[in-house]
Amino acid sequence: MEELSGIIEKIQTSEELDFEDGMLLMESKNLPLIGVLADYVRQKTVGDGVMFVTNCHINYTNVCTSKCRFCAYFREEGQNGAFTLTIDEILEKAERASNMGATELHIVGSLNPALPFEYYEEVLSRLHQKYPAMSLKAYTAVEIAHLAKASGMSVREVLLRLKKAGLTGLPGGGGEIFNEETRKKVCPDKITGEQWLRVMETAHSLGIKSNATMLYGHIETHSDIVDHILRIRKLQEKTGGFQAFIPLKFHPDNTELQKNGLVQYGPTGFDDLKIIAVSRLLLNGYINNIKTYWVMVGEKLAQVALHYGANDIDGTVMEERITHAAGGATPEYMPKERLIRLIRNAGRVPIERTTNYEIIKEY
Repeated sequence: MEELSGIIEKIQTSEELDFEDGMLLMESKNLPLIGVLADYVRQKTVGDGVMFVTNCHINYTNVCTSKCRFCAYFREEGQNGAFTLTIDEILEKAERASNMGATELHIVGSLNPALPFEYYEEVLSRLHQKYPAMSLKAYTAVEIAHLAKASGMSVREVLLRLKKAGLTGLPGGGGEIFNEETRKKVCPDKITGEQWLRVMETAHSLGIKSNATMLYGHIETHSDIVDHILRIRKLQEKTGGFQAFIPLKFHPDNTELQKNGLVQYGPTGFDDLKIIAVSRLLLNGYINNIKTYWVMVGEKLAQVALHYGANDIDGTVMEERITHAAGGATPEYMPKERLIRLIRNAGRVPIERTTNYEIIKEY
């Protein structure tokens, strides 16, 4: 407890934690105490409500030029299992989601060189036309940078055109880990961490809100994790455009990192809970919503994470392919009633929200 006494004092006086504090937390094995601190900050910041959204994930292609070493999802064109959805097929999925009460479509894919910019634009315009009330959270910062490069437009122009077509927000994917040395080892052909942050800054300047993510449990160091969270915090201080922070658990099965013997196992439950708690503590006062993504950590640990600083459990999801390609064993869909039960059973108040964190209903 003594090692964290300075941090306890800072938390009690609402003082901002710095890099050294983050490192102390990451090195500490006193998970119960870190959990208590994170839960205290969560209670003070957002109360006992746990947010969720009725959403559907649509992965429109897995053909990708980036070929990240932590990814088991991508395929090359013509390879067995490669696919690209037509716009009509995307609309069919949206129809099913709409009939199931979804208020948000989460649309992400891979960097498919065969898809023109107009495909992305038309996906949004047709969805927006048919479902004007539906939130269209689409295309990661990596996809936006890819579209800018492929079309010869600036990131700003790409975002303005997509916003006009119906884009309401950006998902947080593609952040991975910002430290350049580590990033080059896990995703050498992806945009840099700084480029990712610049895309997000541009989106925020245009009134397009987003989430932020971090991939942990592969070859990153503790300092990589703290640095990543603090860079998110720094941009949030400038723009205020991040709505939630989502630590993403690395799943090693079928990935190049596992095949090359660099990572045999993914993070443990201890790691999962500590990352959630440290995220809450370092982002205190900057990003209120810390999400535990049940698809990646499992529904039982997601429940426990609600006592370690998390206040958002994501949503119904309806269809998720990326984590499951890497050995994710969770269901691909969580009915709303089951989410509500999980939250209630953890002693929290279930609150259905919109993408922008407006309350639809408190249960």
